Amino acid sequence: MEKFVLAIDQGTTSSRAVIFNRQLHKIAAAQREFPQHFPLPGWVEHNPYDILRSVLSVINEAIVKAGIAAEQIAAVGISNQRETVVLWDKDTGRPVCPAIVWQCRRTAEMADALIAGGYGEKIQAKTGLFPDAYFSGTKIKWILDNISGVRSRAESGKILAGTIDSWLIWNLSGKKAHVTDFTNASRTMLFNIHTLAWDDELLQLLSIPKSVLPEVRDTSGVFALTDKNICGFEAPISAAVGDQQSALFGQSCFNTGDTKVTYGTGCFLLMNTGKSAVSSKHKLLTTIALGAKDGVEYALEGSVFMGGALIKWLRDQLGIIQSAHEVDTLAESVENSGGVVVVPAFTGLGAPYWDSYARGTILGLTRGTNKAHICRAVLEAIAFQVKDELVCMQEDSGIKLPSLKVDGGACVSNLLLQFQADILNTPIYRPENTESSVTGAAFLAGLATGFWANREEIRSAWRVEQVFTPGMDEDERNERYSLWKRAVERSRSWQMP
Repeated sequence: MEKFVLAIDQGTTSSRAVIFNRQLHKIAAAQREFPQHFPLPGWVEHNPYDILRSVLSVINEAIVKAGIAAEQIAAVGISNQRETVVLWDKDTGRPVCPAIVWQCRRTAEMADALIAGGYGEKIQAKTGLFPDAYFSGTKIKWILDNISGVRSRAESGKILAGTIDSWLIWNLSGKKAHVTDFTNASRTMLFNIHTLAWDDELLQLLSIPKSVLPEVRDTSGVFALTDKNICGFEAPISAAVGDQQSALFGQSCFNTGDTKVTYGTGCFLLMNTGKSAVSSKHKLLTTIALGAKDGVEYALEGSVFMGGALIKWLRDQLGIIQSAHEVDTLAESVENSGGVVVVPAFTGLGAPYWDSYARGTILGLTRGTNKAHICRAVLEAIAFQVKDELVCMQEDSGIKLPSLKVDGGACVSNLLLQFQADILNTPIYRPENTESSVTGAAFLAGLATGFWANREEIRSAWRVEQVFTPGMDEDERNERYSLWKRAVERSRSWQMP
């Protein structure tokens, strides 16, 4: 009986399941959005059950679309939105409150207090991260401190905490495994990326009992078996990986210096730094790219909070467009943005600014500004933010990139990728398969179970669909980037603590 690998990509706004055959081809896929909740300004929440239901739904739909029996699934890989946190009751399995999403800024003052207390350098040295509301540690502390009765129950061993991979594996396995992997653990601000263990000093600093945290395992390896009564089949969950590290692997960025950017809800630029944990002088992140039997591999990362979500904002909040593809149509109807610059600091600015109090701005408006100019400025804002990160990344690593690989939903935009190539003065490679996160999870799961033999077999599946070559002259490039930097400064520290 022919076997297949099922990959789950649990993202910020939707869950997706894709089935791959042994020839590394996608044979079926299903996707389902779930609600976003914004109870207060700067707060972002998910219902953990919405996430679980969406995952179970797309698993079933993908299997039906593939026309296969559930028993033909040989392995399951999970790629997940990172930093988002769930705490749940160990006995009942019920979440104690909504999941706090990675975008949520409610713990910004808590992160500021860590910096003011002189802990910033220590946290960076241990975790590769800077104190910020973005990461999981302060979110866990907030729940323990603010949800009635949770801290006492946690201290008595009745509460479990985890990122979305942990929540899914615990449920899909029939509550048999409370686990995570090195990549997700490295995003919590609680995990020492050098000793590869939960850090007692940081746990004490944030008053988090170690007993609530999951066991940390290799990214590619068997975590648990799916429960047949829940999933409809029993198969090893043999990969769990943060979505951006999964995309790095899915893009075949196996060598030191290989770099990709994912245009998802946010934008995430990762450079493989091999066995070296490169410390950043520009407030980029040092993170674990992969945990495997032969040790961990590291990456430098820059994080943009608002990437493709900007296009959804144009649709859902401003009503400028009815569907995402209209952005390109409108943007292409004008020669340029007409001097309009959008700084999408809706939930603060990520690397290299790390300003939790920056807020979104639209500058350069005139009576002649129309929605086409705003659409074009939105696409350019995504590219400018990527440039901010890449400039710092090259300085930190000492590597000048000959090219950049791209993936994610917004990379279907030719206008965006051409402007990205122009403003970077670097060729952009868009692969045939732009779903790198789910592909990486599938490949890691298949490698762990022997479904595929090695990385070279995986590399053969990566093919270029289009190359975008820079065409902007240097003076214009410098002028446009200078205007962007001026606009960013206008957005900073807008909402004071």
